[in-house]
Amino acid sequence: MVQEKKGRPAFQLDWLLTNLRWLFIVSVAVVAALLGPGQATQPGFATLLIITVLYNLAILFWLTLRAWSRDLTLLTLAIDQLILLAFYTTYGGAQTPVLFLGLLPILTAALRFGWLAGLGMVALVVGEYLFVAIRSAPAPLGANAWLALLLNALIFALLAAAGVFFAQRAFFMIRQARWREEEEELRRQRIARERARIIYEMASTLSATLSYERVLETALDVVTVGLSELGSVGSQIVGAVFLFKDDRLPVVASRYLASSDQQKVIPGREGLIAQALEAGEAIIADSVADDPELGDFISLRSCRSLVVIPLRAGFENYGALVYGSQAANVFTPDHLELFTAVGNQAIIALQNARLYQSLLEEKERIITVDEDARKKVARDLHDGPTQSIAAIAMRLNFARRLLEREPERTAEELRKIEELARRTTKEIRGMLFTLRPLVLETQGLTAALTQYIEKLRDTYDLNVILQAEPGVEEVLDRNRQGVIFYVIEEAINNARKHAEAQHIWVRLRLRGNTFMAEVEDDGVGFEVEAVDASYDQRGSLGMLNMRERAELIDATLHIRSAPGQGTCITLLVPLEARTYAAQASTPGPTTDAPAGGV
Repeated sequence: MVQEKKGRPAFQLDWLLTNLRWLFIVSVAVVAALLGPGQATQPGFATLLIITVLYNLAILFWLTLRAWSRDLTLLTLAIDQLILLAFYTTYGGAQTPVLFLGLLPILTAALRFGWLAGLGMVALVVGEYLFVAIRSAPAPLGANAWLALLLNALIFALLAAAGVFFAQRAFFMIRQARWREEEEELRRQRIARERARIIYEMASTLSATLSYERVLETALDVVTVGLSELGSVGSQIVGAVFLFKDDRLPVVASRYLASSDQQKVIPGREGLIAQALEAGEAIIADSVADDPELGDFISLRSCRSLVVIPLRAGFENYGALVYGSQAANVFTPDHLELFTAVGNQAIIALQNARLYQSLLEEKERIITVDEDARKKVARDLHDGPTQSIAAIAMRLNFARRLLEREPERTAEELRKIEELARRTTKEIRGMLFTLRPLVLETQGLTAALTQYIEKLRDTYDLNVILQAEPGVEEVLDRNRQGVIFYVIEEAINNARKHAEAQHIWVRLRLRGNTFMAEVEDDGVGFEVEAVDASYDQRGSLGMLNMRERAELIDATLHIRSAPGQGTCITLLVPLEARTYAAQASTPGPTTDAPAGGV
């Protein structure tokens, strides 16, 4: 007996047998119609056929409710016997044309309960046939009639037994194929569940770290772990991470890669890596011997399975992950989903790690700039207002003594003290203006520069000339106007302190899609290359500070100077740029530049 699983297979078998009953019903009706008048035209035969149809409809309804059971199968088998006996009686005789109807309960017993039940049902059906044939005979059967009857019964029994064997065999093969399909489906579901779990764990691991190095190490390990859990690893997995640097692909992390291979750099324009980057999806290969780039790696030449996973975000290529194994067919199309997920998660984690690293560097830079700004404020206060206030205190003491000795000179001394106090007040107000120019926020860049230049002229008698095209600042938002103001302020301040200039020109212009700010003086000038070469040894960082502020708004800073020929500082701001750092809008003083104008 063929063992059946509970549930779907048994239900499908009952459904098959029910539909097979329709075949027998139609066959009986066709045979009766073809044979013409006779017992088949009697009301009893038609009624029996209608009852059989209604009976099979009831079974179909019960199957639709999925309320079938083994007991109901036994019941239908018994009813089939009664219906068969009724047909043999109604359309009976030794030469009955519906003898084949006995195959229905025989097949039902064989397929539902095994071949022994089928053979037993063969004997039962043959017995029914002989009983009806003998009983319906008009007279006692003679020798020839008995021989013909037994021969019909024997032929039917042999055909029925053969039918039991072949039907059960065919059904067994069909069921085995179905079981294999179900097992394969279960295997695929298990692999899918494992793959989903691996991807989830990988995403959790990668999202939990902001370390650039750990992201690369995790990306290398996750495929090896995943293939091991999926039962696909037949040998050691060789892995490498390639990341673009200066339009080339060096190895930045690896697993089981030869030391000589770790130092190699490839262009990434040919072979499997180029194909994967262009297609944007993982590529599986069985050899790298002919690859123009990966074929140079000793550790990959012996690999009979290879997969290349592109690290790509949108239209930007970051690099590729490469895994290889000496075993054949380790990487299959079923694993492409895992590989793709690895690449996507790795690039997201890599971007996060790089962004975090950039934020740390920017944080350190802001701290440094803030510290430099504090030092500059302290230095300016010490060199300016503090000295002036100390001088005022000394002159007041002198004036007090002068009042006792030479009263007629006291008025002149007090006038000088008043003048010094007024100048000190102007210096302090100028410092406060550069720290937070409110007019820049309310009226714009040109107004802020105009007011700043007036304060310089009043305080230091400095000849600064502003040349601004009308409405030039309207193309700039407040963030970039603030950065441009502080770059210009730094350049003017350096020219005032170091250039010994008679005139300083500030020019604001528009040239196509570029805003240009220019600060030029007629001072002593300096050697730009010489200053840049020794800049890290200087105490002031004016040039570096201006360049860093220019980078905040994607601008470029050009410095042109020569001894005796003055200095010209040009800031070029692309108007299409829209990316700024948050600190671009934060006002603050800048540091001094080296002597000579910057």
